[in-house]
Amino acid sequence: MDDHQLLEACKKVLLDHVAPALEINGSSIEVIGLDGKILQLRLGTICGNCPSTIQAMLFGIETELRKHLPEIEFVEAIP
Repeated sequence: MDDHQLLEACKKVLLDHVAPALEINGSSIEVIGLDGKILQLRLGTICGNCPSTIQAMLFGIETELRKHLPEIEFVEAIP
């Protein structure tokens, strides 16, 4: 899978499996890009600047993403 295909696959997994859960809490997610095997995201409207909430959210997103795309090594939050 090339980088473009991997990025599109990430977007689909997030849309299908992650976004619905985030929307329940009024949160949002935006895919910024892919840097190698690191998916870069922007998280919106989640507990302001609470680092522990952001880390927990990223861990959950990364866990779900890896179920479908094990080639993703890390999920990074971009401000």
